[in-house]
Amino acid sequence: MITIARLFLFLLVLSISNPGIAAQYPAVDVPMNLIKVGEHSYYVQGAAGIATDNAGFISNAGVVITPKGVVLIDALGSPSLADKLLKKIRDISELPILAVLMTHYHADHIYGLQVFKEQGAEIIAPRGTYEYLDAPSAMERLEERRFSLDPWVNEKTYLVKPDRLIEKSQVIALGGMDFQLDYLGSAHSTGDLAVYVKADKVLYSGDIIFEGRIPFVGDADTKTWLDSLRQLQQSDLKVLIPGHGGMAKNPSRVIALNRDYLEFLLQAMGSAVEEMQEFAQAYAATDWSAYEKIPAFAAANRRNAYQVFLALEKAMLNPD
Repeated sequence: MITIARLFLFLLVLSISNPGIAAQYPAVDVPMNLIKVGEHSYYVQGAAGIATDNAGFISNAGVVITPKGVVLIDALGSPSLADKLLKKIRDISELPILAVLMTHYHADHIYGLQVFKEQGAEIIAPRGTYEYLDAPSAMERLEERRFSLDPWVNEKTYLVKPDRLIEKSQVIALGGMDFQLDYLGSAHSTGDLAVYVKADKVLYSGDIIFEGRIPFVGDADTKTWLDSLRQLQQSDLKVLIPGHGGMAKNPSRVIALNRDYLEFLLQAMGSAVEEMQEFAQAYAATDWSAYEKIPAFAAANRRNAYQVFLALEKAMLNPD
C-alpha cells in the first residue's frame, strides 16, 4: 500500500525531473481554437480589443507541425494563454516543441514564451529584441500587466531572452521543413520578422499587417514599415496570418490596404508639418472618410496620426 508520505515523495521527484509538470498556470476561460490553414500550418486568433480585453487574448499565434516537432510563431500575451495553446497542440501532436519564432517583442506576443521555453524550445527573434528587453519600459509594462491581467500574468511571469537573433533575411530548417525568415528591421517595433512556411505558402506577418482593422502605429518607424509592406507582397502566397485579426486569403489586397493607410498618414501629417500647422488643426482638416468605417478607427487613428506627426516634426527639426 502506498502511504501518503511515499506518494508525496513520488510526486516531488516527478516534478523535479519534469519541470513542465511542476509549472501551474491559472486557468483562462476564453475560447481558443486551432484553425488549420495549410497541410502543416495552424493558428489561433485573438479577439479584437485593447491589450487587457479577453483575458489578454487579443493577438494571434501560429503553429506548424513539422515531421520532427512543433514550431510556433509568437507566444500570446500570458503564460496561462500559452499553456492553453500547448494543450490544444497536444490534442493533435505529441511531438516535441522545437522552437518559437518571434515576429517581434511586444507584451501581447511574448508573455507566454516561458511555457514553451520550459518545454525545451529554442527562442528565435529578430535583431532589435534587446532594445526592447533592456529598456526600463519592458519591466514597467510587465509590472502593469501583473496588475491589469492578474492572475494570468503574475509574479511568476518573467521575460524570456532569445537563444538566437536573426539579423538578415534567410531560410532556416526546423524539424525537416524550411522557414523563410524575412528580417524587416525596426518597423512596427524595435525589430520585426515575418515567417513564411514554404511548403504551405503561408505567411505569418506579425504586426506589420493588421487584418480587418486600423493598425496601431505606436512608436514605429512608419517609413520602414512601408518598405517592409512592399517586401511582403509576394505573388505565391496562399494565406496570410496577421498578428491580429483573421487570416487573409487575398494577401495582396490586405497588404495594399495597410500600405495605403500608412502612406496616407505620412502624406497628410507630412504636409501639416511642412506648413507648420498645429496637430489639432491638421487632424481636423484631414479627410479621413476613406478609413473612418474600418474597425478600431475611433480608438487608434488620432493616436496614430499624432505619433506620425511628432516623428516627422522631430525629423524636420533635427535632420541629422
